[in-house]
Amino acid sequence: MPSFIAEHPMLCALALIFIDIGVWRLISAELANWKLAARLVIFAVFSAVLFNDGMNPMLVAPYADNTALHLAATALQIGWWLFAARTLTVLLGAVMMQRVGHTGRLLQDLLGAVIFLIAIIAAMAYVLDLPVKGVLATSGAVAIIVGLALQSTLSDVFSGIVLNTTKPYQLDDWISIDGTEGRVTDIDWRATRLQTSQGSMAVIPNSLAAKAKIVNFSRPADMFGLSVCLQVSPHARPQTVIEALERAMQGCRLLLAKPAPSVAFKTSASDGVEYEISGFVPSMPLKREVRNQLYDLAFRHLQAAGVGLLSATESSAPPALSGARALLERSSIFSTLRQEEKDTFSQNMTLHSYRAGAVILPAGEVSDHLFIVESGVVSVMMDKAGHMFEAGRMGPGEVIGEAGILSDEATLADFRAKTFCTLYRIEKEYLKPCLDARHDIGEAMKALLDFRIHAAQTLTQEAPVVPVKKGFLQWLRKRRL
Repeated sequence: MPSFIAEHPMLCALALIFIDIGVWRLISAELANWKLAARLVIFAVFSAVLFNDGMNPMLVAPYADNTALHLAATALQIGWWLFAARTLTVLLGAVMMQRVGHTGRLLQDLLGAVIFLIAIIAAMAYVLDLPVKGVLATSGAVAIIVGLALQSTLSDVFSGIVLNTTKPYQLDDWISIDGTEGRVTDIDWRATRLQTSQGSMAVIPNSLAAKAKIVNFSRPADMFGLSVCLQVSPHARPQTVIEALERAMQGCRLLLAKPAPSVAFKTSASDGVEYEISGFVPSMPLKREVRNQLYDLAFRHLQAAGVGLLSATESSAPPALSGARALLERSSIFSTLRQEEKDTFSQNMTLHSYRAGAVILPAGEVSDHLFIVESGVVSVMMDKAGHMFEAGRMGPGEVIGEAGILSDEATLADFRAKTFCTLYRIEKEYLKPCLDARHDIGEAMKALLDFRIHAAQTLTQEAPVVPVKKGFLQWLRKRRL
């Protein structure tokens, strides 16, 4: 051992403690392995310095004839026990983090507390030569008093240990605890913290979470369930309602095909009948979007089937309208027509039906007519690099063939019936003069065409190839080959 260390062991030991603190703070958390290695090396050197000078932590401190040196040696030997406890805690934490991740942090803290308690008792027994039995008896009595005073807090602590051991949920899981739904952001000694969909933070004591009903939406990790409930008139035929809602489900592309979505009758009463659409989506953030989309699709398909959603105050029965006339009332493009114009317009609309899989309007054809979907689901297929893919789905009230009407351009996509569909057809010879006379309808249709052209270009353009960065070692391997 160097002469300076041999001559000044206490100063060197104290310097090693400060070096350890400085190195631990200077090395970033991203270099956790280097931090651990540095601490192990410093602790080994610290131990060697103490043992070499006769300051054995298993024995009473030397220099009994020199009070100052004796007190310094005693402090360093007690420091060795605390240093050992801290090093062992960090080492166990690194091992546990690799095996169980952040969910084991509470268990890691508990083990750390036990290790430090053992280190303190050992230092009192070996270094200070105190009677351990008396210390343990006194600490036991104190522990009972503290335990009674902190009964609820200890219940949270041990419940947290149970939750971390059984793992009903982990960090970043979406869960519901007694109706409180949110994403798990932290599990500490006392409570579980959830970030709700409203952006607020819910703090739930671990003792309550351990006893409560827990629903984990993140397991399995590749699908998240959702449901939409709708009430309709008790006079509507159930089969008509179910078929309309099934078409609404098929019109929502974001729903997973497996497990398949379903429609089920839920409850019946004299004032209405409730149906439920249930399905799965691949990620939690999509649940709100899909719920909204499903509700809108269900409303449109039920309306197309002649079934309305139940409301608290029903207005007087509207006059009976033909299918074409009712469709114009629901159409966002033609809704600005006056009543007499809608009557005339509906008389020039012809109804066409298509079986599932039939081509309604092929890509590349210049359409001389406009279609308005009355019922069913229409699939929009596009070509990208020689492969056909589904770009979208259309439902009641949407129009097809506006490119040929407005600018004599070819259709950019194949429009095929995904389910049995009925569409009203309006010929260009009749529609063109109407668009020239009603600029608001023409502008609305042009805005729709521009939106669809932009969407088609975005979906079909090739993604830029990101060049792969090649390092020196890859270049060297190629040279050797």
